[in-house]
Order: sequence, then C-alpha cells, then structure tokens
Amino acid sequence: MSDSILVNTAHLESLIASEPVVIVDTRSPEAYEQGHIPGAVNIHDIFTFLATSTPEGLDELKGKFAEVFGAVGLSGAETAVLYEDAMDTGFGQSCRGYFLLSYLGYDKVKILHGGFQAWKAEGYKVSLETVTPTAVEFPLKDTGSELMIDKDAVLAALGTDTVLLDVRDVDEWIAESSSPYGKDFCPRKGRLPGAVWIEWYRMMKPGIVPLFKSTEEILAECLTAGIKKDTPVYLYCFKGARASNTLVALKEAGIENVKMYFGSWNEWSRDPELPIEEGFPA
Repeated sequence: MSDSILVNTAHLESLIASEPVVIVDTRSPEAYEQGHIPGAVNIHDIFTFLATSTPEGLDELKGKFAEVFGAVGLSGAETAVLYEDAMDTGFGQSCRGYFLLSYLGYDKVKILHGGFQAWKAEGYKVSLETVTPTAVEFPLKDTGSELMIDKDAVLAALGTDTVLLDVRDVDEWIAESSSPYGKDFCPRKGRLPGAVWIEWYRMMKPGIVPLFKSTEEILAECLTAGIKKDTPVYLYCFKGARASNTLVALKEAGIENVKMYFGSWNEWSRDPELPIEEGFPA
C-alpha cells in the first residue's frame, strides 16, 4: 500500500476490489441512515468519546475501542478506511479514527480524502442498507507513547523547544469560549502556556470538495507558527478531533515528530493545579 494516509475515491475502489477492507463511516447514525458508502459500518463513538490521559483513562480508551473495532470486523488482516462528511465539516472525525487505530497498534489504516462529499461528487453509488458485520478479536498492541502524550509530558514540555500547537477555533484560542460544546462547558477558558496557534481550518483548501492543502502550502502555514520539518510538535484541541485532522496534515507534509495530547483542553482545564494562559493573547 501507499505510505500516504490519504486515499482518493478511485484508490478506495481499487482497494475494495483487491484486498479485505472495512469502511468506517464516522458520521452520526442519522447521517449514515440517509446514505453512505456501500458496505460501510457506522462508528460515531470515534468522534464523541471523551478521553483522559490518566492510566485509568487510557485503559478505558483501549478497552472501549478494541471492542468497538473488533465488533466491525477489524482483525488485523483488513485495511480500515475511515471517512467523514468532508475534511472541513466533520471536525476531524475520520482523522480521530486514524489516530485511535494507530494508537492501538493497527497498521492498516487509511482516510478517504474529501470524505463522503468526494464520493458523491464523483458519482459513486450511495447505499441505504445497514451493514451487519461479523465480530472478530481486535489485535490490540502496546503502542506506548509513539503518538499519545499525557498531561505530565505536556507539563514537562512547557518552556522547552517543543512547540505546543493549539488548533482550536478562534473563540477558544482567545479565551472567549471553553469548548465547541458551549462557552462554559469547561471550568476554565484559555490555552496552554506558551502555545502557538494555527486554526485547523487553515490546513484545507475550500472548494466543491474541500481537501488538504499541498505539502508546500502546509509547510508554509506551519512556518507562521515557527514549525519546520524537524520541529517537535505537541498538538491539542478540545478532545483530540481537530488536532487529529492537523496531525494527518502535518504527517502528510513530512513533519514526523508530532505527538498528540489527546486529553486536550477537556482534561487540562478541569485540573486547577495545571497552569493556563487566560485572556487575549499578547
């Protein structure tokens, strides 16, 4: 398979014809019922599950998604191909699925570039049939911290050369809102001390079917925040979805030293002992 995380519709069609594939629709059950890629299974928990980076929280995350992914037939032999509605409207749902599967040690993971909108725009068939998969045992592996970091690692990175990249929406960055769930959903508004900001939307080009920008364009966006190809980057947002979108964009552009604080602001803001920056950025 290609080293790229992303596949287009033609590539997905060839994958389906040549090897075992499990297509995962990460949208809401209601959207799935109104039409989906033929053969796709629906896992909206990929987007909705809120995780913490404590040992107990990570154990819960592993157990939850080993069960969920096994239930849809991912045994290790199949390539998982995830999609959302579009790259700029699903808040990184498919990319969050890529992150979760990679964290759990699953090797064969792809994302449909352009999502369901690309599939429809290119004239492929849409199905209304609900798929009933055959459950298997998911091959859970111990991945360590190759992709995932906890709040202690973030604390240790404060004031170092590691770039803390905040990709939340502007109202969260300037501490007007605590989350996409509501302005006061979290007890504190603000950002990680010393964090830099690139709103996640900036990694994509708008259009009939929004897609990630080119490698050169993404690298140029990153330079505005002092990020080069060899810069160590810790990503965060509210719950690791928009940051997963950015993680995929950075990795596709060749920025390899990228890790995710998956607990993100939802976890950090709830611990009053953890430092934050408040107010409008200086």
